[in-house]
Amino acid sequence: MNVSSFRLMGVLGGMGPLATVDFLRKVVDATSAASDQDHIPFIVYSVPQIPDRTAAFFGWGPSPFSAMLKGVRTLETAGVESIAIPCNTAHLWHSQLQAQTPVEILHIVKATLEQVELQYGQPRLGLLATAATIESGLYQSHGQGKFDWVLPTEQELHEHVMPAIQAVKAGDLSLASDTLKRVAHHLFSRGAEVLVYGCTEVPIALQAESFPSIDPTLALAKQLVFRSTGCELMV
Repeated sequence: MNVSSFRLMGVLGGMGPLATVDFLRKVVDATSAASDQDHIPFIVYSVPQIPDRTAAFFGWGPSPFSAMLKGVRTLETAGVESIAIPCNTAHLWHSQLQAQTPVEILHIVKATLEQVELQYGQPRLGLLATAATIESGLYQSHGQGKFDWVLPTEQELHEHVMPAIQAVKAGDLSLASDTLKRVAHHLFSRGAEVLVYGCTEVPIALQAESFPSIDPTLALAKQLVFRSTGCELMV
């Protein structure tokens, strides 16, 4: 392909930095390419100082909306045609952001549930995600009632899942992996058939595991590649 065959994509990242790098690697992996020139063009806006999304949802901290909108405006001005946000909880502000720009903002939940159906049909889903993502119903409210959900208990969420996510942000992947594996086994024991790694730190911590699962970061990366190329270049 020559460069005129591609549409320029945008990535609104920094939430967190390692998750953004992981997403970019998955964009590369999701592309069928034999040379540098076969990869899609994209511009990354990665600002880790965007306020914490979970804290904002619970009223513990400032809203991230204006900071995310600044990123959207920067990417819009650069000429991107679609924007991916590799942060699940940030999608609580998706509709507000989309209302402020003509540029398409891909939705990570929509991409994820499409991938679930493609790979597994309609299994019972276990959700590993932030407290804000789970308590807001971000995932459970999508899918037109096709899916049953198994969620972490309140204790699991606040004593294990959230500390594990923070451990990834702090670079302690071993602690995060051990903690999330225990919660994953609990979800399977309560009837989950497939896990949704509904926080972009979770697939980083569980990358060595072989659980039946869907990685929303990869689902979003595949969609970004498709938007740029118009081709189903998917791993």
